[in-house]
Amino acid sequence: VHRLRSVDNLFVVVQEFKDYQFKENKEDALKDLEDLVKKLPWTNPLKVWELNNSLKKKKTKRKKHNLQSTASKEKLNDDGEEEGRDQKDASKQEDCAQNAAGVEPVSGQDTEKTQGVASRNGGEEEEEDNEQSDAKDEVQAGSGSETKAGDGKTSEGEAKVLKFRVTCNRAGDKHSFTSNEAARDFGGAVQEHFQWKADMTNFDVEVLLNIHNNEVVVGIALTEESLHRRNITHFGPTTLRSTLAYGMLRLCDPQPTDIIVDPMCGTGAIPIEGATEWPSCYHIAGDNNPQAVKRAANNICSLLKKNENKESSTSLGIPLDIVQWDICNLPLRTGSVDIIVSDMPFGKRIGSKKKNWDLYPACLMEMGRICTPGTGRAVLLTQDKKCFAKALSRMGHIWRKGQTVWVNVGGLHAAVYLLKRTWERAEEKRSFW
Repeated sequence: VHRLRSVDNLFVVVQEFKDYQFKENKEDALKDLEDLVKKLPWTNPLKVWELNNSLKKKKTKRKKHNLQSTASKEKLNDDGEEEGRDQKDASKQEDCAQNAAGVEPVSGQDTEKTQGVASRNGGEEEEEDNEQSDAKDEVQAGSGSETKAGDGKTSEGEAKVLKFRVTCNRAGDKHSFTSNEAARDFGGAVQEHFQWKADMTNFDVEVLLNIHNNEVVVGIALTEESLHRRNITHFGPTTLRSTLAYGMLRLCDPQPTDIIVDPMCGTGAIPIEGATEWPSCYHIAGDNNPQAVKRAANNICSLLKKNENKESSTSLGIPLDIVQWDICNLPLRTGSVDIIVSDMPFGKRIGSKKKNWDLYPACLMEMGRICTPGTGRAVLLTQDKKCFAKALSRMGHIWRKGQTVWVNVGGLHAAVYLLKRTWERAEEKRSFW
């Protein structure tokens, strides 16, 4: 399962409640969550967690003796095993805070990180009451630090006390409590039950509490950092998750020897994922922004270095090139491209909605020109659905809409469109071809 490409985070489910009845009163609802800890079947999930760690240790030959290396500082978005789950629960607004053992939050720690919204979508916040709290709960008072790991669940040395944190993702507006409070109280009960020690950054076990309306899932994380970070080392303002890039590429069913182009590649997330997973195709990435082209080139270099380490001596290279170009004037021969996959500007972080009204039709026109009539296809992601629909209706003679997949991109409701190229010849704009 660690090799699955469309999965952001993995966790083993301790127990799932399809229709959990939350009490109206906040204190009662939180008390119920506390009491739940004692009733949950922890034994098998902890065995899976242990097995997962022992495999990971063998694979990476970690020098550290603790069961899991220092967990990454990155905020995990543990809201789904699958893209599908991820899209449902993807955090539209995340509030993250850290509490020390029922004391007031230490100044500077109570940071509102609406990272799911503000940082990725440039401002249009969907105010569904949906929070992620790496609430990290906590009872960091160090109680239980001398005790043995609860129920003797550690594999090495019974004296080692496991460190843990609780991360709560909550979506829905019918709850009387915040994700922060749920994580704090649930975490307190976990600590009492196992005699583990709370630690926000250097934890061994991450317990997940996912609450989506009346659905509650308790799980234990099997990934230290989200799997979507696998390819990219140089991020731009709107870098696409590798998991979403994979899903988009899958939609167009690449065949060996296909030429796949991303004409607005940004930091190169889509073509890099494509070249990694479909090495028998040829991938071309391009962008008009020199900064983006530079970042994409750096990402490609990082990937080549990584491949070198694996093979130890020579790198095989990857079937991918990056070019700086103008999307409306591509230096590619008419009808020479099999597949176009691109994340179009939403008009938020990059460009503007107003500019999109001219840009989208021009893009679709030029994409239609370079795409092979009859067999060519395009998969395009955008949040500016109104503008895209209008542009598509104007280009109906060269593009037919196949299917639409709704996705959640950092809290924005976006769409992935699969388009099929008609047999119609695209107009030649230039005389020199």
